[in-house]
Amino acid sequence: MTQMMNPQAPTRISPGPLVLTAIVLIAALTRVLPHPPNFSPVEAVALFGGAYFASRAWALAVPLIAMLASDLVLGLVHGGIYFEYFVSAHFVAIYLCIALSTILGFNLRGRVGAARVVGYSLAGSALFFVFSNFAVWLTATPGHGACNLGLAPCYVAALPFFQWTVLGTLFYGALMFGGFELLRSRMPQLQPHTV
Repeated sequence: MTQMMNPQAPTRISPGPLVLTAIVLIAALTRVLPHPPNFSPVEAVALFGGAYFASRAWALAVPLIAMLASDLVLGLVHGGIYFEYFVSAHFVAIYLCIALSTILGFNLRGRVGAARVVGYSLAGSALFFVFSNFAVWLTATPGHGACNLGLAPCYVAALPFFQWTVLGTLFYGALMFGGFELLRSRMPQLQPHTV
């Protein structure tokens, strides 16, 4: 008697993609909470996605969609002033930074460690500083202070915000990378790349 194989047998869905997506979305939504200017998870979310999603398409899409979701929530909370951001060059620069930092995070795949996460967090923060402030300078309207004087004064005026970008990236990077590694130690199904 031969055994018949059931072609309709249910496939097991890995919890990994859902866990990674939840971590990224929760981190992105913390932008709604009160915080110092630029103390946000933007770069950490991108690096984390690049490091852990096996699919490069998912690695790029999930952080971008999570950040868009948090921007929409911020737009609803802050109204019309924030919605003007969606049609600005600054918006494009921020999302370009997220994509580039995700690609930077690909270099962390399989090699996540505290020193590497700190190094990549610093690199991602610098990338964000350069691109976002270039966009501010490029689109500066008359009366925009230092940015009307030139690119160098624009970067100098932005230096106080850079420290918060670095601190925010390090803080959220520690939470996300450390938290996921702790989860991986307790949930064996999270050990391989997940998407």
